[in-house]
Amino acid sequence: MSDIKPKIYISLPVFNEIECLPKTINSIRRQSYSNFELFVCVNQPDEWWDDIEKRYICENNQKTLCYLSSLKNIPVTIIDKTSKGNGWKTKKAGVGLARKTLMYAISNYRQTKKDDIILSLDADTVFSENYFLSVVENFKAHKKAVAMSVPYYHRLTENNVVNRAMLRYEIYMRYYSINLWRIGSPYSFTALGSAIALPVWAYNAIGGMTAKKSGEDFYFLQKLRKYGNILFWNKEKVYPCSRFSDRVIFGTGPAMIKGNLSDWKSYPIYNFFLFDEIKSLYDLFPALFYKDVDNPGTNFFCDKFKDIYLWQNIRDNYKDEKHFVRACHTKIDGLRILQYLKSRQKEEKRTDEKNLTEFLYNFYNIETKKSDIDLSNLSFKNSSVQMLNSIRNFLFKKEEEYQKLSVNSFKV
Repeated sequence: MSDIKPKIYISLPVFNEIECLPKTINSIRRQSYSNFELFVCVNQPDEWWDDIEKRYICENNQKTLCYLSSLKNIPVTIIDKTSKGNGWKTKKAGVGLARKTLMYAISNYRQTKKDDIILSLDADTVFSENYFLSVVENFKAHKKAVAMSVPYYHRLTENNVVNRAMLRYEIYMRYYSINLWRIGSPYSFTALGSAIALPVWAYNAIGGMTAKKSGEDFYFLQKLRKYGNILFWNKEKVYPCSRFSDRVIFGTGPAMIKGNLSDWKSYPIYNFFLFDEIKSLYDLFPALFYKDVDNPGTNFFCDKFKDIYLWQNIRDNYKDEKHFVRACHTKIDGLRILQYLKSRQKEEKRTDEKNLTEFLYNFYNIETKKSDIDLSNLSFKNSSVQMLNSIRNFLFKKEEEYQKLSVNSFKV
């Protein structure tokens, strides 16, 4: 039975992507692991056919349908949610619904087996010829893993305006993730729809994906993390495209558009002390099993959940400390951590550059100096793209160290 090769089912939502899609298809075509099938959902709201400002997207999607139908030597199932009369007829229309539709179709496909793998991609993402093989081998080595948050890296382009915005956003994501790793959070993943893989059995076990207009990848991974352990490291990574894009409400593309207009308020570099406050709450979880303890974090979450008996209500359902602590982590999840940080950040007056500089000075002072990173006059607006790229690469390596360490503690 161990020699049976799981099949990879690629879940690929496509929306106005005829220019980028061929590069992704070429990456798929080049794979050394050939036991795969491609599922594509080409989509947009049906009403856009009658909208003069949106019709060009429908026409772009029609070109995509023709392109996909012409593919040779790639098994592909096309879900047409773009042709007139077939488009979305719901307010939930968007990439989240497309991903849900694809994964539901894959999990209910007559040939699908429980140990087969759903590989979530985006139509602007490329990867090496051994990517699929690396995913299969990783799940084979970690049979209890419920998902994989695949390492990612945005390559620089020839456009430094694009590069600056992309680097600012990636620095934000890696800084955030590293600090969650640092405090021991179970939610230290970065959720990218182009960088998620999971076995079919895990998808079925959690009852599938919830359709959201955007951010579906975050909620999906969080749901999986509450169910079991996620793999954070993989030999191969994915390379999403660096570009301005408004295809979704939030994420890399929209963040870059807003950031290019000097609006980064939705993606601040939080004071690292705020993560330490979350850590202090984590440290209180065992004590909270026995009695309530006053703490800024405990008070915030009691207010957030509108439940002054929050900890008592959890205690009532878990009769030992170990399960109580796990239930607390389930309650105070990645979304709640973000809400706490955003709330506390409103009281902060320091700049993003100041927060990043102090973090690097406090934790990696010697290493940053060795890396020739000059933090004396750091400015996301004025520092060179080369310097920002050096900071991004430094954070990438630090995050990678945490990811690799997580493998050592992973329960097979």
